[in-house]
Formats: sequence, C-alpha cells, structure tokens
Amino acid sequence: MNVLSFDKEQRAVLRELRLAGSLSRVALADRLELSPTAMTRLSRELLSLEVVQELPDAGEQRRGRPAIPLALSSRGGYAVGATAHKGMLDIALTDFVGNSIATHREATEALDPVAFARKVRRITHDLVERHDLLGRRMLGMGVAIPGPAYDQAGDRWSVVDVMPGWRGAPLRDIFSAELGWPIWLENDANAAAIAELYRGGHEARCSTMTVVLLGYGLGAGVIVDGQLLRGQYGAAGEIGCLFPVAKPRPSPLDLLSNLQKAGCALTSLAEIDPDAPDQLDIIETWMDRAAQQLKIVCNTAFAWFDPGVIVIAGTLPPPILCGLGQRLTSSKLVTTIGSRRPPLRISNLQESPVTLGAALLPVHALSG
Repeated sequence: MNVLSFDKEQRAVLRELRLAGSLSRVALADRLELSPTAMTRLSRELLSLEVVQELPDAGEQRRGRPAIPLALSSRGGYAVGATAHKGMLDIALTDFVGNSIATHREATEALDPVAFARKVRRITHDLVERHDLLGRRMLGMGVAIPGPAYDQAGDRWSVVDVMPGWRGAPLRDIFSAELGWPIWLENDANAAAIAELYRGGHEARCSTMTVVLLGYGLGAGVIVDGQLLRGQYGAAGEIGCLFPVAKPRPSPLDLLSNLQKAGCALTSLAEIDPDAPDQLDIIETWMDRAAQQLKIVCNTAFAWFDPGVIVIAGTLPPPILCGLGQRLTSSKLVTTIGSRRPPLRISNLQESPVTLGAALLPVHALSG
C-alpha cells in the first residue's frame, strides 16, 4: 500500500486549513510566514495529492485575479476506526476532512485479535463498496483499546479481562498481518479526546482540553497544544486508579452493579434506562455520589492543565451524562485568576466518540 505522508511545511498548511476552514494562498503565506513562491509550490503539491481543493470565491470581486480560497478536500482519502468491547463491535469510516462516511455496530461474541481483524476487514470492504469508495485512497485504520499501553511504544496493552487473547499480545503486528493497512493503536479515552478535538466544535478555540470518558470503566484523554499528552510511560489520563475497583467509583459498570444489587434485571449497560421507574431512584442516588467523585477529577485537571474545555463523554444515556454535568456545574468547583472555573461541557457528538476518534487517528497522525 502506498502510504501518504507530508513534510513539515505541508502539515503546517493542512493544520491552518483545518482550523480556519478555508484561506487564500496570501492569507496562508502570511500566517505561516512563507514566501509567495513557497506557498505556490506547497499549494500545487497538496492540490495534486487531492488533500486540498480550491473553492469558488464567495467574497467581493476585486480587480485583477481573484483570490481563490483553499480548503481541505474529502477526496484526500478515507480512514477506518474500530472498537471492540464486551459483546459489541463498532466501526466508523471518516474522510480526510474528518466528516463521517459510515458507521456500523453489531452485537458479537467475544473476539480474539485475529477474529476481530478479520471481521473488521469483511465489514469494511462491505462499507467501502456500499459508499462508492473503491479506488479511493485508504489512509489507514485506528483501533481504540480499552486499557493502557504497557509502554510508550504502544505495541502491547493491558486490555480488560473480558477480551480474550488481547492482553499483552503484539496487536500492531497481528492487525498489520491480517489487514495490510497502516495501523494506529490508541487508548479509548485518548481516541475520544481526538474525536472531541476534531468534531466537538472545540478545535478552533481550544488548543488544550481534557475529555473524561465514562466508557465501561473510567479514563481521560488530555490534549495539550493540539497533541495528545501520553506521559513518560504512555499512561497519562489513567484516572481510574484514583477510584479502586473494589470501592464505589464513577464508572458505568459501577452504576450497572448498583442497579443489579437493587434488583433490576439488567445484564448490560445498554439496558440502563433513566426513565424506567425501577431504575430512576438508584440512578439519581448514583449521580449524586459520582458527581462528587468527578468533581475531584475536574478540579485537578483544571489546576494542572488549564484546559479550554473539560468534556464529559461516554456510553451512558444522555440524560445521565447531562445530570452529572448539571451536578458538577452547580457544585463548588475551584476558581483561579479572574474567578475562572473549570469550563465543563457534555459531549454533543451523536456517534460513539471512541470509534469516531479511532477513525480520526490516521487523519490526526498524518496532518494534525
């Protein structure tokens, strides 16, 4: 496979266009402090790769040759994102701009890494054919992993126990051998942070942000100056360690356990329903306690990273996420200079932030 790559100046142009939406060559050259000759060369190179496009000038006509805005192009290619967790497989396709092309979700038995890769390949081929992507450039695949990497290399992961054969396995080698595609692996909370950066409406105004993911467990992804913060050993954002599994914690699995102990006949997170009369009081009580625990997370994230936004995201039903957000907003959060408080938001993404973020990993790696 012919892998797409960009040099430093090309990436700088792509970043500016991603932030601004569209810019003329003159505006780009001014922002990047490039000569007109260099800007002309760069735009020609990126146009030939079809990763940028010229837009009709919608502005006021001026004398001489009009300035033609440049913008990212969806014809730059497509990327695949995949997430496997207990009983479920999620797949998403995005284009180079970051727009969603297709999503797929299905219930499945527990899959080992090889079975996962083969199933993803089959479904992806079906989606590519269905959405007329045959012959288009394939950028690669991102896989969101439920657990931290053992080291910065990110080849072996401490994956949750319910996924057979994943923990400690050479996942990158397995997926590359089965699929033949460029592969990016990332922790699920970090993937969610990438989704919020690109699609949550924060990218143009927030270079630093924190995403608290209430997935099956609890994690966080931190973006600093537009890039993921991984830490010395690749475990930055592993906030689950603050709340031991044996004790009450602000995780969806903890809520499910509380509901089951109260006699609710639930077997999965998908069955949690805040409108169900037998669940309502338990959910309300859990939100009261979980919000106090998440308050610690939000206050410390605010103090350490000074984020432009702290996003609460996850698999819980929107009314529960919103209930947590309301409780946090009305609580006594810390303040800093100018009486600023942690800028909390509830994710507004309609798709799974984890799977969408996985699909955006190749885009971010190539041009972010």
